[in-house]
Parts: sequence; structure tokens; C-alpha cells
Amino acid sequence: MAGEDITGLPPHQLFTKGLLRTFQIAHEFGSMTVRENLMMVPGGQAGESLWNACFRRGNVAAEERRIREKADEVLEFLTISHLADSRAANISGGQKKLLELGRTMMVDAKMVFLDEVGAGVNRTLLNTIGDAIMRLNRERGYTFCVIEHDMDFIARICDPVICMAEGKVLAQGTVDEVKNNEKVIEAYLGTGLKNKVKGAAHV
Repeated sequence: MAGEDITGLPPHQLFTKGLLRTFQIAHEFGSMTVRENLMMVPGGQAGESLWNACFRRGNVAAEERRIREKADEVLEFLTISHLADSRAANISGGQKKLLELGRTMMVDAKMVFLDEVGAGVNRTLLNTIGDAIMRLNRERGYTFCVIEHDMDFIARICDPVICMAEGKVLAQGTVDEVKNNEKVIEAYLGTGLKNKVKGAAHV
């Protein structure tokens, strides 16, 4: 990142450098509250040390207050403050996607890979997620790499759009440029289907 070669680095080192990801199927800690799911994200917390927990309780408590305040700020940013004390297992799939995005905010990520963020999410919540992504990009300088099949969502938040097949870049540009690219059409529809589509267009 920022010119640094990070190839092959283990996940915990990528995390400390601000490179995070979310999952197509959310991985929340279901028995914990939504707020607690956020509070456990920052690494190296003082309370993780037995010595600090026993003999530096004031420092541990002060840090926990700061992390709790940060979590509440994140919940407000994502418009899910009303879910703060709900068990994470009980919130909807779209809300879990927002929670995953919120976890990246707890460590002020630099680059976030979003895997199928729209999968199983209703349109209203998907719009909320899209708003949050664009705000994080504009206001906080986050860079996002989004893997997604909902082209309307991609059109709204992505510039440029990059289409890949078998690990190679086929095309990049605007949504319309990529959708109309012959290599993309052939890769995803097949030559026969492409000709049928073209034939239908001439009828």
C-alpha cells in the first residue's frame, strides 16, 4: 500500500496496515451486542493483558470508554444506533453488512475489500450501505474494491468499473463501456448468445 509491496503478508500484518475485508456472508459474533462487536475490533487493547487487568484497571477502563465512544460514533454514522444493544445474531442480513462495514471504521481502514455487499440485502438497506461507502470515500479517504453482481449498485458507487475473468482484466471504464465491451459479452454470455443478442437488436 502507498507503494509498499504487501504480497504474501499474513492477515494480522495487513490488518495493522489498514487493509481489511468484509464477507459475502457476514461473520458477526452473534452472542455479543452490535456495540460489543465493534468494540472488540481494535487490536492491542490494554485489557487483553492480565497484568493491566489486575493492576492498571484505571487505564483499562479509560481505554474502554474511548473505544465505546468510537463505536457509538460509528453506529451513528451508519444510522444503526438503535441497534447498539441488540444481539448481533438477531439483526437482519443487511444490518449485518452495515455492522461489517462499521468494524472497518473502528480502525480507520485505508483500503477495504467488499465481497458481494449486496447479497441478500433489500434495496432500502443497500442504498444505506451505498451512502455510507460513498461518504467514507469522500470524507475519510477510504479506498474500496467492490466485488458485486448488482450492476445498478456498481454504477452508483464505482469509478472505474473493472471486469475480470479467469484472473485477468477484460475491460475497464464506465458501466456502459464495460457492459457493451465485446470481450465481456463473450466471456459472460458466450459467442452464440452474443450473436443472438446482436441479431435481436437488428430485428
